[in-house]
Amino acid sequence: MSHYDVAVVGYGPTGVTAANLLGALGLRTLVVERDPDIYARARAISTDEEVVRVWQRIGLADELTRDMLADRPISFVDHSGRSFYDAAFTSRGHGYPPQLFIYQPALEATLRQGVKRHPNVTVRLNTACQGIRQRPDAVELELPDSTETARYVIAADGGSSPIRGQLGIRFDGRTYEDRWVVVDTVVKRDWPGCDRLRFHCDPARPAVDCPTPLGHHRWEFPVLPTENEQQLTEDVWRLLARYGITDDHVDILRAVGYSHHVRVAERWRVGRVFLAGDAAHAMPPWIGQGMAAGVRDVANLCWKLAGVLNGEFSDSVLDSYEAERKPHVRATMNRAVLVGRLITERRPAITKARDVFFRSLGHRAWFKQLMIKRSWVPEAHYRQGFLIRSRAAGHKIPQPWVLDAAGARRRLDDVVGPGWAVLSRHDEPDAITVLPPGSAARPGCVVDIAGTLIAWLARHRAETITLRPDGFVHSSRKRIP
Repeated sequence: MSHYDVAVVGYGPTGVTAANLLGALGLRTLVVERDPDIYARARAISTDEEVVRVWQRIGLADELTRDMLADRPISFVDHSGRSFYDAAFTSRGHGYPPQLFIYQPALEATLRQGVKRHPNVTVRLNTACQGIRQRPDAVELELPDSTETARYVIAADGGSSPIRGQLGIRFDGRTYEDRWVVVDTVVKRDWPGCDRLRFHCDPARPAVDCPTPLGHHRWEFPVLPTENEQQLTEDVWRLLARYGITDDHVDILRAVGYSHHVRVAERWRVGRVFLAGDAAHAMPPWIGQGMAAGVRDVANLCWKLAGVLNGEFSDSVLDSYEAERKPHVRATMNRAVLVGRLITERRPAITKARDVFFRSLGHRAWFKQLMIKRSWVPEAHYRQGFLIRSRAAGHKIPQPWVLDAAGARRRLDDVVGPGWAVLSRHDEPDAITVLPPGSAARPGCVVDIAGTLIAWLARHRAETITLRPDGFVHSSRKRIP
């Protein structure tokens, strides 16, 4: 029997991100995955700038973004294919494009290669976790050929999570009646509009088509009440023909059916076991946040586990994981449901009014800002949890380009480092001083090249902030005279 600090059950995007984070933190980690290799079907198709910033902290952002598509147009089109609204997202200052399209198998392969950098992480593929048993000081994991123990367990074992079921945790919410068929293709010849994400808001049959990297393209179609799902998956060329796509344009890799879920686990922690990713929440697909939410989960949890295991924090700090993450997950779900309703509305009179309404207002700046605010990923703001209540506490700071002590241009997180940090507008002991644009570089300081961070601090009426390892503000204050 081997003993680990943390065991991660499930090696999808959530589990593999956790393994990288825990490995970098120096924790002895066991990863258990029932499948022998990366799941071949691309499920997630997009991510966002904040998630890439998490991967930056494990040193993989540059490699991952090389295989992503950024700054692609997004169009909502009517039954005739004519756009009634073109969406454009603006960066929130995390240092990357606001939305990036991914090819999930390639992304997971890069993340798994990253885990190999850490000799303290043991990965066991083709190994199912057959059950767990909690002791006062550890968790026992029953594997086919052994029993392993870990101080804590992260259950990232998917939407059907056996661990969640064993713990008797309710998965509250709903599953939509409509089934959808996902068609993954390889592009052979381009066609007009193949470089953009299009939501076909056709009341007769809504659809989605989306560019994905490395020469792939995805389509999604609902199964209508009068149709047979199996027959539809075998006749996808008829669906593609509606949009002028033939075997001259693409090769079909696979066509599979799935359901939309909107569910959140009643509890995310039972003793020493934590749910993360799809095991904790099933996100509808419309704003591409299913995978992203799981990455945010483990980015919040792993450094807290390290702090408890290293004796820096009490075990009660781990309760802040659910308290901080669940409200943001629920808010993101609400946004996704709203966008889904916009896309899948099938009453012709309402869709006609929708199209006219968006065409009349869609070009106005205030309307575009309102749409982003109401439909895009809500900005995370922890109102309670592991923080000291203050003006900037619970917010994640932006990541501008700065000059380091040697005058080199770098991203802020790379200068600040992975642990706790203090940033201040003034020279203070053990703090990194934030200097205004045009300042000369000097030791112990960063020069805020564009003034982005200084403006953010002013907006939050903070002159000194204490940063947690995940980039969120633990506490802030004005200057003490």
